[in-house]
Amino acid sequence: MITSLSSLSSGIITVGLPQIAKDVNLEERLYLWPSSVFSLTAGSTLLLAGAVADIVDTRLMELTGCTLLGIFTLALGFSQTGIQLVVFRALQGIAIAIHWPCSVSLVAQYIPNGKARNIGFACLGLAMPLGFSVGLLLGGFLVDSIGWRVGFYITGAIMLVQSFTGYRIVPAGPKAHNIMSRLLKELDWIGAMIACSSLAMFSYVLAILSADSDNIREPSAITMLVFSTVLMISFPVWMRFQEGRGRPALVPNKLWRNLPFTSICVMTILTTGVQNANELFSSLYFQEVQELSALQASLRLMPSTVIAIFLNFTTGSLIHRTPVFWLMLISTILTAGSPLLMALINPAWSYWKGAFFAQSLAPLGGDILFTVGLLIVSEGFPDKTQALAGAVYSTLSFLGVSLGTNLMQVVSLLVTKGTQYRDKSSPGALLQGYQASFWAMFALTMACLVICFCGLRNVGKIGLKRE
Repeated sequence: MITSLSSLSSGIITVGLPQIAKDVNLEERLYLWPSSVFSLTAGSTLLLAGAVADIVDTRLMELTGCTLLGIFTLALGFSQTGIQLVVFRALQGIAIAIHWPCSVSLVAQYIPNGKARNIGFACLGLAMPLGFSVGLLLGGFLVDSIGWRVGFYITGAIMLVQSFTGYRIVPAGPKAHNIMSRLLKELDWIGAMIACSSLAMFSYVLAILSADSDNIREPSAITMLVFSTVLMISFPVWMRFQEGRGRPALVPNKLWRNLPFTSICVMTILTTGVQNANELFSSLYFQEVQELSALQASLRLMPSTVIAIFLNFTTGSLIHRTPVFWLMLISTILTAGSPLLMALINPAWSYWKGAFFAQSLAPLGGDILFTVGLLIVSEGFPDKTQALAGAVYSTLSFLGVSLGTNLMQVVSLLVTKGTQYRDKSSPGALLQGYQASFWAMFALTMACLVICFCGLRNVGKIGLKRE
């Protein structure tokens, strides 16, 4: 429920972004910050939150994250300036980073391996498109009627009610003892700090580049990019050092020597980035190029969310019967058709001639990959660190969202700047920028296809019950 409500608020942001930006005076160059900063803060804090949750009471961490989500979602509705909106969205990202690994851990703790756990993980995936679809419809309706703020008021209030209800419903696990001592001895603090700092700086550089590509010349941007690169390189070195001493390593290097594990991780980054960027730029295309209302745009995005819901209902039940390679190969090929169609269609064409099929194909790869990826990643970690496993997978997803959204924005801005239109905010100028972004999404999806063929061709069925 909480995951659905979080996705609901993201749906409101996606479809209501043009009007929200006007109401809070958000500069056009910062248009995508409400989306990207959420991924930036979530992605850079997930590993630490997941590692802590495995030592501290998972139930307590889960309920804390849910409560904070409710508070910061309510705060979004009260935002009066663009800065306030971005700050509260960033805090919302930290709250989801506390909640999400705990939800994965709770599923792993209380549901045994096999079909039941497959369905459990699929339900976590189902919650996201389900909430997002409601957010699209609710956001489109509210923007065109009583205002987008009401959506955040309603969502935040329900989150808080759910959080307080959770204190009675969520089962308590074994009581944790010697928490402070275990945090000091069992948690790889230096590894967590290296990972969090490198991801935060890298994501921030991407975010400021999406605002203005010339920012790459700024000394601060260059410094942060260099530092983040150095930290990323030092992470596996530190992991090796920890393993050599017999000390806890946040993400052991041996995991990356597993080709399917590494392939799934890279595919998750690329696919999640493309899927999120596709949703956002499709919404902007319908509103800024075709000049449709927010509600009309949200209705045009609905095929994607309806199919995503169907996929998550069925994937958990079928994944243990179908080889992963063929499942991912076919779904990735079909998904590539979505950005390709969006890049080729004429704005004057009927929605049913091209955009409908593009939106219908959009979720196939990403939503099937969610369940497949979560199962493969969770199986790579021992049972006692399932929150960390969820955090690793979620970090990859949020890194993908940040990378995809900001990279596509850079492509769009550069192409729009180079057009012959005097008014760079005109539908014609924006169209050329959006089309370039869709072509870039198509290229990334084809890269996923290559990775799938090379890394997953020997992977058979997963999610089988252990006797």
